[in-house]
Amino acid sequence: MGLLEGKRALITGIANNRSIAYGIAKSFKREGARLILTYANEKLKERVEEIGKELGAEATFKCDVLRDEDIVSLKRGVEEVFGGLEILVHSIAFAPREEFYREFVFTSREGFKVAMEVSVYSLIALSRELMPLMEGRNSSVLTLTYYGAEKVVPFYNVMGVCKAALESTVRYLAYDLAKRNIRVNAISAAPLKTVAAFSIKGFNLLLEHTTKVNPFSKAITIEDVGDTAVFLCSDWARAITGEVVYVDYGYHIMGVFQRPPEG
Repeated sequence: MGLLEGKRALITGIANNRSIAYGIAKSFKREGARLILTYANEKLKERVEEIGKELGAEATFKCDVLRDEDIVSLKRGVEEVFGGLEILVHSIAFAPREEFYREFVFTSREGFKVAMEVSVYSLIALSRELMPLMEGRNSSVLTLTYYGAEKVVPFYNVMGVCKAALESTVRYLAYDLAKRNIRVNAISAAPLKTVAAFSIKGFNLLLEHTTKVNPFSKAITIEDVGDTAVFLCSDWARAITGEVVYVDYGYHIMGVFQRPPEG
């Protein structure tokens, strides 16, 4: 019997089989969760529906988080298929590509607004709309963040500011939703070779540095994130809320890095 046996999970943000959300969905399925997936636009529909078939998802729904009507429609769809919900995975982030290719000081007003709305406000909007389906069920909301929320990562730019706001949002939502028996947490994952990651200038150097500096000298996988997500959304983590859990082989603990001489 899996850790999530019978739990109903809505997973947003799958773009392809390299997405972090895909790794989470795979781990959830292995542990017995029932799945619903979302896609943001018609361009992604066929791809996400194929992944849904692969993972045995019970439905896929369109949800552009910039449209309140899509979020309301998603709630109706989840209610029709599942009746209720125990898990919401928010794996959504976006900033215009050009915002990653110039100094942060030149962030545009429109780029900032879009990045914040998609990457941060969407967590609030989804949590609020789906809350009636989740309350009183030992439910869990999970989002994805990154170390660029805490330290400067050159060219991560406005997304670092968004992730800082997202982590604060996790804490405020955790406080509000606790009275409804809903927990809210975040996973801070090390860089991964996702489609979105390659929007960041110098991503390969960032990945190489993170892997070299962490104590294990290893790169994480989407499966590493998925298995941590299983724990955080399971009853084993019932007393954990408002937290940011790092999946980075300890990269975030390092200050000065120097390997001891061999031999």
